[in-house]
Amino acid sequence: MSSLKYISISNFELASGASQNFELSYQTFGQPLHEAPIVLVNHALTGNSNVCGEEGWWNDLIGKNKCIDTNTYTVLAFNIPGNGFDSEEGHLIENYKDFTARTIAELFVIGLKSLNVNDLYAVIGGSVGGGIAWEIAALEPDLIRHLIPVASDWKSTDWLIANCHIQDSILNHSMAPLADARMHAMTLYRTPESFTNKFQRTEVSKARFNVESWLDYHGKALNKRFNLSAYKLMNQILKTIDITKNRKSFNEVVETISSHIHIVTIPSDLFFKAEENWDTYVDLKLIKHNVSISEIKSIHGHDAFLIEYEQLKKILKPIFQTNKRTKNEKDTHSRIRNR
Repeated sequence: MSSLKYISISNFELASGASQNFELSYQTFGQPLHEAPIVLVNHALTGNSNVCGEEGWWNDLIGKNKCIDTNTYTVLAFNIPGNGFDSEEGHLIENYKDFTARTIAELFVIGLKSLNVNDLYAVIGGSVGGGIAWEIAALEPDLIRHLIPVASDWKSTDWLIANCHIQDSILNHSMAPLADARMHAMTLYRTPESFTNKFQRTEVSKARFNVESWLDYHGKALNKRFNLSAYKLMNQILKTIDITKNRKSFNEVVETISSHIHIVTIPSDLFFKAEENWDTYVDLKLIKHNVSISEIKSIHGHDAFLIEYEQLKKILKPIFQTNKRTKNEKDTHSRIRNR
């Protein structure tokens, strides 16, 4: 596993007006930083910066001779502060209500500037990671060549906010908050068809169904590897994705984004609905030419972006196999705007 590195961020002002210090941790994989095109990978709700390698959570997609080839690219991944990946209790965040998806995007941009990264070949993220990718693009419209939100959107819908509200209630009131919240979430990450296909109403015993055993397993597994404060924070970030918040209309925000935007949606997704993604695509096409949308066909719902790797590879292959730029080639495409 690539070693964890830190960027110290002092006196960062939150939307509430309070100031807070952060240790922004990250990992890099593949080519040395600044010697190859850089791909930023944003992790999902219970993910982390360990995106490839033997224990990498997206290692079917990222690695040597894989779709995002670490022979060609530098892969950079930040941990969302407070996600608990480094097991440092002092880095956990209790005031989670002070945070939004934009807060995280702002911290990531500071991290990029600290690393002198002013050009990203691509930013890709699934679920909440895709929402943060949208937020970064809105903050720095000329930074990213290829913006790839997967199973995500530029805003949290009322449906998503409602489910995050239920999650927050479970996390604050349950006797087994992590396990119970995870079980509830798993019913949204999948679909009724996925459950039927997997379990067929089979039983472990006369008094217990396999689906119940499976949900209990996922609840207990998360309870062992994740922290309660981290889950509360991540749920809050998921609820607050909105690139138009305190800004202009969606069209006015996105028309400044120079990135090629590649939306990847899942028709069976119960979390980030495909209809919302198609509406986004239609709105974008009215004002931008460099926009595409692709679908992952699956019965498995939101989790299909972590299951249907072969489909995702086919969708992403044209993006990541077209770049043959050498490290010495002059970049005239994009620079982070000084703010």
